[in-house]
Amino acid sequence: MPILSRPQLNAKIVEAIQSGGWNVLYISAIGDSPFEIRIYGEDESYNLRIYIWNLTHGGRTRSADEYRIQVKVTRFQQSAGYKTLVLGWSDDLGVFGGFDVRRHSGRLGYSSSIQISLATLRRATLNGISAHDKGNDEVAVGFRPEFFAEYVRNLESLHDFGQSPRDLRTLETVIENNIASDTAPDESQVDQASAQRRNIIRTITQKARDVSFARRVLTAYGNQCVFCSVQLKLIDAAHIIPVAEDGSTDQTSNGIAACPLHHRAYDHALITINPAYETLVSQKRVDYLRGIGFDGGMDEFVNRLRPIIHVPPDVRDRPNKEYVQRANRLRGWNRIPTTTPTLF
Repeated sequence: MPILSRPQLNAKIVEAIQSGGWNVLYISAIGDSPFEIRIYGEDESYNLRIYIWNLTHGGRTRSADEYRIQVKVTRFQQSAGYKTLVLGWSDDLGVFGGFDVRRHSGRLGYSSSIQISLATLRRATLNGISAHDKGNDEVAVGFRPEFFAEYVRNLESLHDFGQSPRDLRTLETVIENNIASDTAPDESQVDQASAQRRNIIRTITQKARDVSFARRVLTAYGNQCVFCSVQLKLIDAAHIIPVAEDGSTDQTSNGIAACPLHHRAYDHALITINPAYETLVSQKRVDYLRGIGFDGGMDEFVNRLRPIIHVPPDVRDRPNKEYVQRANRLRGWNRIPTTTPTLF
């Protein structure tokens, strides 16, 4: 079982946050404990104080299902304006374990341990996120790196699921039943939870579906942009039929992989694909941009486009041609040539 150093553990945190599309500003150094950072998305930010250790088995005298962090502080520091996270990392499973700092706010014995079950970590590996009822209203949460920001957002609410075993069972059931689904969660299942926790169940389940979609699409395309083949860990999973449209789906065949530049160009109808998987550039859009003097780099942009997009080897994962046609109509492509993908 790999044991990571302090800088390596903190680097896992930064990588996890960035994998979810969020940004990181350093308040403390990468080797510090606690590790203090600010994370921010489009319209929200959080200051974090993070304690993290390796998640390891409890030892020969402990249950085979018991994993734990070995805490090397006598007290967790908490202060206004910061969310304090207590985490473990399993490099074998590629998941974090999150613990409720409120349950461990007093003085700690040096080298004391906090536990989470191996079963919870394994479910998190499969489903993205999972919770472990430790009794006495305490819940530990296992989650994959892509869920880091979502865990931060819902930190207290997730750990408060320990107050209701029924709500916790509902959360687990809905996530497991909907992780590979291309439809919204079954509301009859969600309604099994108490009213105050239904929204968080919907939120977490939607995130699980988003992550599942992104993972499947990026894997299918080898983490390469379909339009330019760049990788660099900068690739998005883009829906062909937009999520907001009726009939949109999280099937892999409703997705393409695109770098941020070509993702935006696709969403803004500067480029698209046709059912023959040819790349098309809108002459109307090009003329408009030239007319307002915003055509800088246009020739290079067009010349770097693949004439035929990179497609997955598995035919079932390739863009569904009906989805492509419908999406083009929605984005205002009134005439789509099916021959040479040149400006039109």
